[in-house]
Amino acid sequence: MRFTSQTTSNGVSERLFTLDDVPGVLWSPADAAGHRPLVLLGHGGGKHKTAPSLVARAHHYVTACGFAVAAIDAPGYGERPIVQEGERLMAGIRERVTAGEPIGPHLARYNTVLVAQAVPEWRATLDALQELDCVGANGPVGYWGVSMGSMIGVPFVAAEPRITAAVFGLAGSEALAETAARITVPVEFLLQWDDELVPRDAGLALFDTFASPEKTLHANPGRHADIPAFELESSERFFTRHLVESGDSATAG
Repeated sequence: MRFTSQTTSNGVSERLFTLDDVPGVLWSPADAAGHRPLVLLGHGGGKHKTAPSLVARAHHYVTACGFAVAAIDAPGYGERPIVQEGERLMAGIRERVTAGEPIGPHLARYNTVLVAQAVPEWRATLDALQELDCVGANGPVGYWGVSMGSMIGVPFVAAEPRITAAVFGLAGSEALAETAARITVPVEFLLQWDDELVPRDAGLALFDTFASPEKTLHANPGRHADIPAFELESSERFFTRHLVESGDSATAG
């Protein structure tokens, strides 16, 4: 991991880095010293590691909770080169959206291409982050990602035993069912009742598939991009409960 720049704003340090050819960003308290919980953010389709909504979420988790927060560009997004096979599949998806045709199977194939590359990159990023003094090894790790962030995040969390809790949503695919059934960590799942991209039944089916003893469905009216602002505070409480309070209880016991 090589840090390429650092800025500080409102008590939050933002450090850009590269890990091999993968660009990423780490946010942490400006005066960070010692180990702390880590939250990984997976961006949605059409966005990147420093999209305004992702930066705002990261700053909130840092200032409200004292977490370290990190994101990387998914293959073909942000500073990453285009993935030719993924671009071909995405062009077909755009055509079907314009024509008002279902995109589920085509979107699943597109995400399969991304997942094969992105999951190993996320695992390598987590390895490197846990070597930093402001994160530390063996600490609690959360994952947040909706839409494409879930399509990549579900396989990542299923493959990564270091993840303590996860927020998913705006996703539903038969291709994820077998993977989701391997996830047992606490899950908070966001569903938009009038989602024009993910059929309601598909989202409900994915939620049902998670094997987590603790899983909560947050269903709100609105289209795909209309997640209410108050869900940010809900995810904050969720991560605080599982990354901070559960650890305190274990230590006390």
